[in-house]
This record gives sequence, structure tokens and C-alpha cells, in this order.
Amino acid sequence: MKLPGPDHPIDIAPTAGRVTVRRGGIVIADSRRALTLKEASYPPVQYIPRGDVRMDLLARSSRVTHCPYKGDAAYYNLLDGDENTVWSYEAPYAAVEVIVGHIAFYPNKVDSIDIAP
Repeated sequence: MKLPGPDHPIDIAPTAGRVTVRRGGIVIADSRRALTLKEASYPPVQYIPRGDVRMDLLARSSRVTHCPYKGDAAYYNLLDGDENTVWSYEAPYAAVEVIVGHIAFYPNKVDSIDIAP
């Protein structure tokens, strides 16, 4: 386990506005409770509470990866057949524990991730 710091900062804050995720004309997620995670030089990621995600459109994947700063990530496939579309840290490390119960989407696997006031 590594701790975020000056060499690898991680900042998590409430997203200002409403986050909507769409694919194939379907709203997969709609939330005013999303969190924006900014990690080192990576693009910001929206973490959306599971309660605001259409979990009925997702199925757990067998894929698991490990981040030394956040912990083990579980993946989910869209039921339309697209694999590993979203990920979730179900037991994240203490430094980022606020993202527990949240889902993040790969931008290239959905049509849009919009943030509106």
C-alpha cells in the first residue's frame, strides 16, 4: 500500500453539478452526489454512488486489478456485451475510503459522461 503525497497526489471532492452517463440512448447513471477523483497526472474521474447507477444493466466481471494507492478494483460488464465498462473499489484503502460504494465509467466505453450545473 502506498499513501498519496506530493509525488502522487490524490484529491477527491464532491462534483459541482449533475453527472449523467449515457450509452446507446440509455441513461446508465444520473447523480448529483458524484465525486471527482484527481490522481497525479491522470484525467479526473467521476465516481458515482451505486444507488444512482442502473446496476440492473451491469454484471460482475471476473477481472480484478490492483492499485497501490486505492486497493483492488472490481469490474463490471454492460449486459449488452461490452466487457469491463466500469470499475469499483469495494474495499478501498483508508486514504480514499470515501469512494467505497461508488462506480467509475471508462469514457471510451460509453457515449458520454456529462457534467451540468
